[in-house]
Amino acid sequence: MSQTLSAATLLAVPMAPLAGAVLAGILGTKFGGNWIGRRMSHSLTILGVLLSFILSAMTLKSVALEGARFNETLYTWMVVGGLKMEIGFLVDGLTAMMMCVVSFVSLMVHIYTIGYMEEDDGYNRFFAYISLFTFSMLMLVMSNNMLQLFFGWEAVGLVSYLLIGFWFNKPTAIFANMKAFLVNRVGDFGFILGIGLIVAFAGTLNYAEAFAKAGELAKLSFPGTDWMLVTVICICLFIGAMGKSAQFPLHVWLPDSMEGPTPISALIHAATMVTAGIFMVARMSPLFELSDTALNFVLVIGAITALFMGFLGIIQNDIKRVVAYSTLSQLGYMTVALGASAYSVAVFHLMTHAFFKALLFLAAGSVIMGVHHNQDIRWMGGLRKYMPITWITSLLGSLALIGTPLFAGFYSKDSIIEAVHESHLPGAGFASFAVLAGVFITAFYSFRLYFLVFHGKERFDQNPDAHHGHGHHGEQHAPHESPWVVTVPLVLLAIPSVVIGFMTIGPMLFGEFFKGAIFIDAEKHAALEEMAKAFHGPVQMALHSLTTLPFWLALAGVATSYYMYMVNPALPAAIKRTFQPIYTLLENKYYMDWFNENVIARGARALGTGLWKGGDEYLIDGALVNGSWKVVDWVSGTVRRVQSGYLYHYALAMILGVFVLMTYFVWLK
Repeated sequence: MSQTLSAATLLAVPMAPLAGAVLAGILGTKFGGNWIGRRMSHSLTILGVLLSFILSAMTLKSVALEGARFNETLYTWMVVGGLKMEIGFLVDGLTAMMMCVVSFVSLMVHIYTIGYMEEDDGYNRFFAYISLFTFSMLMLVMSNNMLQLFFGWEAVGLVSYLLIGFWFNKPTAIFANMKAFLVNRVGDFGFILGIGLIVAFAGTLNYAEAFAKAGELAKLSFPGTDWMLVTVICICLFIGAMGKSAQFPLHVWLPDSMEGPTPISALIHAATMVTAGIFMVARMSPLFELSDTALNFVLVIGAITALFMGFLGIIQNDIKRVVAYSTLSQLGYMTVALGASAYSVAVFHLMTHAFFKALLFLAAGSVIMGVHHNQDIRWMGGLRKYMPITWITSLLGSLALIGTPLFAGFYSKDSIIEAVHESHLPGAGFASFAVLAGVFITAFYSFRLYFLVFHGKERFDQNPDAHHGHGHHGEQHAPHESPWVVTVPLVLLAIPSVVIGFMTIGPMLFGEFFKGAIFIDAEKHAALEEMAKAFHGPVQMALHSLTTLPFWLALAGVATSYYMYMVNPALPAAIKRTFQPIYTLLENKYYMDWFNENVIARGARALGTGLWKGGDEYLIDGALVNGSWKVVDWVSGTVRRVQSGYLYHYALAMILGVFVLMTYFVWLK
């Protein structure tokens, strides 16, 4: 590929998965007459995503090695006044990296799905959905304007709704997808307000044009207040990110999204939807750098999410929910890095996390298949000898997640902790405590899951719910390793989970990989500059970490979980009895769902009922519509009585009229 990237090649990146989605979704379902079978459906969609990944990798090579860039409009949809609504691509280091991560993880999920969804009636429909999801995310990350960004943003929201509620006969899945949809609408309202303010004051939807006017926006106040306009814009944009990237208090949809099949848990939680908010804030760095207030807000929200969502992971027994709360906590880490102006560190953690989190979700799915669709980790144990590939890849993913030196997660997670430590924002103290405490908590719940599933006594024959499984009628079979279409993606995801951080930390954090894509005001926010001075290569960083607090906190977390679940398994129950109120608080997820359902939802229902009864029925229907015809009816009835048709009645009326007029004029004199 040449120095300048080809528009046709870039267009093929999102269009290939879209073509696969359309073909499988129409020709492979009842809607289009089931023309193509399962094999053709998965072949077409996998081919589309494979092509997308190959082209993305070629683009990344050109961007990283040759310095190639692309920023052009491909199609003008409409021009309203001076406002252009366009479709265009912006490809720089940030975009190229995201394209590769999205297409690679999606490809692994597509291959894995062949094995996981083998017995499902909606097989072809599922492939159409995940391919459409990939298209939506690629359009989002490749956009060069806010209109296309918003299109991709809403499209991933819509497809996630379809995927979470994929098993639409299951009431819990329908509840979960509606919850995800509604919570995301709250965030999206803030997001569209932010975009609207940029359009109103900068007069453009294009990134480059809007960022060029950032200095002018920084001098303006929000009309009617003394707030900085840029602060209001950034907070509105970040509210959008809070919905998509599941930050407190808009995080409530994400654990429930586990109701969808496991492959989409990996896709939503690793490379696509939840990373959209992090990507968007990094892309908007020229605006966020102008407001310390907005950055501090981002920092504190991220710290709350990183710490308090981690606590919830400790008490979960559903294998997928443990990994889901881990995602919430790690998204908090990324958000903290954004708040500390270390955007490249946040995006670096986004990339490393995408690989090991997709790996952990797919490994969890492999375990679920191996133990005949049981998801409760209390009824597993000893799976190491039955499922060796799943075991070793899960261990590698867990080591990456807790930040083991030399693993991918270590480089990004330690960099976040260091960036927060170097930050001088008011919320940095709390954030620093939150990310350090989170290291111990993450190590504890990750290895609690690992030990309960793969080590210790075999407990899968004691499962009281075994007879509720998928057609096994209580008959217990030994667990088994998953087929190759499941284990190959695990191995391919395990490789970057180990090595990608070591390979890329230099150019991504301290090199020029993100040059032109991410803007930092080095005078006001010097965290990355300070880190660069202390960085002497990935090996030195790993060796130095052995003497630092995060390493010992992670080690303590692993050791504590080993003691509690392997050596002294009676201890967790004793702790639970002692701290029952805290356990109840965690089990009820800080009563956030209760508050949303009983206060916000009921309040909204009461307001809606009030507007319907008071506004619609009594005011509009009763007073205006019915009232107007009643007045006309009364007037016409009264006038009808006057119009008798008798001549002497009219003569009397005329005489009375003349009398009144004469009296009036005499009175005036």
